[in-house]
Amino acid sequence: MQTCLTFPNLGYYTNPDNSVFGARGDFITSPEISQVFGELVGIWFLQQWISAGRPNSIRLVELGPGRGTLMDDILRTISRIALKENTGQNLVQLKEICLVEASPAMRTIQEGKLRDFADRFGCELNWHDMLSSVKRSDAFTMVVAHEFFDALPFYLLQKTQDGWREVMVASTLAPIKARSRSDTEIDTPSPPPDGTLFQRVLSPASNSMSRSVLNLSPHLADTAANLPIGSFLEVSVESYLNAAALSQLIGRPKTSEETQVDNVVPSTGGGCGLIIDYGGDQAFENSFRAFKDHRIVDVFHQPGRTDLTANVDFALLKQAMGARVDKHGPLTQADFLNRMGMPVRVMGLVRQAKDEERRSTILDAAERLVDPAGMGKEYKVFGFTNIEASPSVYPFDKEF
Repeated sequence: MQTCLTFPNLGYYTNPDNSVFGARGDFITSPEISQVFGELVGIWFLQQWISAGRPNSIRLVELGPGRGTLMDDILRTISRIALKENTGQNLVQLKEICLVEASPAMRTIQEGKLRDFADRFGCELNWHDMLSSVKRSDAFTMVVAHEFFDALPFYLLQKTQDGWREVMVASTLAPIKARSRSDTEIDTPSPPPDGTLFQRVLSPASNSMSRSVLNLSPHLADTAANLPIGSFLEVSVESYLNAAALSQLIGRPKTSEETQVDNVVPSTGGGCGLIIDYGGDQAFENSFRAFKDHRIVDVFHQPGRTDLTANVDFALLKQAMGARVDKHGPLTQADFLNRMGMPVRVMGLVRQAKDEERRSTILDAAERLVDPAGMGKEYKVFGFTNIEASPSVYPFDKEF
């Protein structure tokens, strides 16, 4: 999965010839549908900044920024409320924009989208190949990961009479038979009739990997123990590690011993974050799928030319984050957006629209984001914070 998506110049996200996003691409993300999505994420960030006592400086971090649309909408919202261009009257200093992006082609697009803002407000605009290279900061750090975790690789396991075994990927081509040195002909295996070059195969026996990943968290161990023979289980170790890294980026160390051993210093700036993705508060058995031209296709269809995704296990992310941060949700995307005031903002845009066609476009886009039969239900929003004065966070806490 990781090879198909991010292999240099040939992966789905790294090949500049692939039209990934938008009508010409394979899918459309929430930020591309309506500006209101990013605006409400920006408002949530500002709420947490106020709850933290309005620290003097902030930093924005995005994992998998796509075309930069979400970050652009967040920055515009924050600038209208807390930043005053060229006046010296800013309510807060924006120190840095950090983008975790592996694709050179996508970095170029993001640069074109965000460079002007960074220059106008005098903040750094930096890229990182991976989250681990983003350092802790004394600035209040705001993190967003939209459709990032669903693209991380995972192990697929199947429960057998002999324990859990890994489901692996093998070629569908017949093995090349050994020939003597005197042979001059070369056997070229023919692809199968349907053209699929890969298939799933079950490992011949349980191995140390299949046993160890299930001990990654109590949540996984309990889930695995209660599933019947024949069940499958998707486990993303990369998701676990990235969630743990996020909690270390903005959170508090668990113990003084941990600080000494791991050289993890308390983040004096604190912070908050949102993870928005497919999934739920549970492990999944068979959510792996591929998208091509806005349709679901076989996961082995045109490797490197299709988007691959698997549902996010938010329960696993919570356990990875541990006690370093306070965890909130997940909520459905519809609940999050509606509670954050989406209807009010949408009607404001409708009143400003110059014609009926534009008004209809705005309303249709908003409805799509909260559609209970689609994005509104399928996407979940999970929050995490390190704000000592505010353990309850709206809109996740219904009693807030």
